[in-house]
Amino acid sequence: MAKKGADKDLKDLKKKIGKVPKFFKELMEKDPEMFKLVMKFEQHIWDDGALSRKTKKLIAIAIAAALRDQHAVYAQMGGAAKLGVTKEEIEEALRVAFLLSGMPAYVYGKAQMDEVMK
Repeated sequence: MAKKGADKDLKDLKKKIGKVPKFFKELMEKDPEMFKLVMKFEQHIWDDGALSRKTKKLIAIAIAAALRDQHAVYAQMGGAAKLGVTKEEIEEALRVAFLLSGMPAYVYGKAQMDEVMK
């Protein structure tokens, strides 16, 4: 039964971001209890609260771009597109990353946006 729940979590994750990171698949196989805790925490973080899920995605995109984490930028933009986030909104979030992290974060994020948000 736990496997069914984990499979559903992976399916939900894929629906949210378009692709399931290898980390989640490996964690599910090697440490199902940890996987369950991470998924619960992930859900808690992304749920609407004082900030909307959409706003949280924009923050995540800016952070991932600042870190120049290609996988994270791609995954967050994929999830953002499914939430109706526009290129203009991502552009503004990347400008904040530029202000605080410099030109490389902005250029990196723009390149990923052009690839993901065609």
